[in-house]
Amino acid sequence: MNSYRTPGDQIFLVIKGLAMGAANKVPGVSGGIVAFVAGFYEEFIYSLQKVNLKAFKLLINGRFRSFYRYINGKFLGLLIFGMLVSYFSVSRILDYFIARKELYVWAAFFGMIIGSIYYISRGFSWNRKTVISAVIGLIAGISISFLSPARENTNLFFVFLCGIISVSGMTLPGLSGSFILILLGNYVLLLVDSVNALYDTMAEIFRGDFSFLQNQERLNILTILAVFTLGSATGLVTLSHLLSYVLKHFRNITTAIIIGFITGSLGVVWPWKKTMYRMHENGSYILDSEGHRIIQNYERYIPDFSSPETWGAIGFIIFGVLIVLALEWYGRYTKRINT
Repeated sequence: MNSYRTPGDQIFLVIKGLAMGAANKVPGVSGGIVAFVAGFYEEFIYSLQKVNLKAFKLLINGRFRSFYRYINGKFLGLLIFGMLVSYFSVSRILDYFIARKELYVWAAFFGMIIGSIYYISRGFSWNRKTVISAVIGLIAGISISFLSPARENTNLFFVFLCGIISVSGMTLPGLSGSFILILLGNYVLLLVDSVNALYDTMAEIFRGDFSFLQNQERLNILTILAVFTLGSATGLVTLSHLLSYVLKHFRNITTAIIIGFITGSLGVVWPWKKTMYRMHENGSYILDSEGHRIIQNYERYIPDFSSPETWGAIGFIIFGVLIVLALEWYGRYTKRINT
């Protein structure tokens, strides 16, 4: 792991955290892909693995500096800071563009995933075992893409499980945590309503307004967010130990499964799709507590190549591929500088 980082490296690490946070918020896109392509995936997994019993003993004994060094604190701190900032800034910008230019946003992410597949599979050594592993990953990715979502569930134990499962998007390239939350029925509750409630609460606290303490609905949503965060932290640490083991002992097979899974996930971010929302029997939309329409699923269609909008989307696909190639170039550049 790289213990020394220049100020420029630290700034770029925060930017990577911003990108991971934004990717995790968008259904169908995995923050793990950002980590993989930008060249810090293994350091991310191995740093999370250090959050173990030894780390907690150092913390309890007051050896904070040793704890910080042991868990690669500068790396994790800057990355997580970027993710947190993203949830209140970049992710809100993404929400805005998805609402107004949905086709182009999906097209850009579609291109980024194509670029990621190229990046990961380039120079990869294929044999019978890795081909079979890739096919298994492909089938799993396609299967998840076409599952129908469940209904919203506010049970705190279920919310905790949602946290454990959804954090997979940060640790498993190709598996979108936000799309998993759609399938579990809690995407709007946990990544829209809860985040907005926290944002509004923090804004009120800064103004010296503590009236939210009398708002039972707000307190309930904040409790749900706290349980979800605890579940996410639990999932992040446990999954990192599992991934660290398989990367160490089954590196090629794991990479092949990831390639297949990412390829299968292209169905989730296919740009030309119509969002289907849940509706009442009378034809009106079912809304969440914040008045947002609840996603039911997506209806995919073949693009009309006579439409300028289609060619605009293709341009954004190319733009998405170029973003990944730029990240790859930066990853190679920083490795060369640091060695």
